[in-house]
Amino acid sequence: MAQHKLLQIGELAARTGLSVSAIRFYEEKGLVEPLRTGGGQRRFLRSDIRRLSFVLIAQQLGLTIGQIEAELSKLPQGRNPTAADWRKISRAMRKSIDEKIAQLERTRDRLDGCIGCGCLSLKTCALYNPDDRAGLKGSGPRLVLGN
Repeated sequence: MAQHKLLQIGELAARTGLSVSAIRFYEEKGLVEPLRTGGGQRRFLRSDIRRLSFVLIAQQLGLTIGQIEAELSKLPQGRNPTAADWRKISRAMRKSIDEKIAQLERTRDRLDGCIGCGCLSLKTCALYNPDDRAGLKGSGPRLVLGN
């Protein structure tokens, strides 16, 4: 591979807006895989700019590092992802985003009633949780979280 196609870690940091330490962190997590020079210096492919950009976007959407790693493992290493590659990942991300939206909507819709009773009024909670059915599933806000 021609040397001019490779980026030093500082160049990658400048192109992505990430700190060098953040890039090293993502490297440790396996999200990017630099090549090493004979002297042990990291060299990155230009396609790593897009991989790291994807990481930043996915984190803003609330995906965990594990989820991001799973999605990135579906991408080819060493070449820029194609539109078809991104569509595949996008479908999986949409499902996750839709689930989060549904959870937030449930929380929003139940928030006033939950705060109103504070879980102290059996009369109100009996409408949402007769015979403490949610308690059988464990502790915590089961009705709001949809668990």
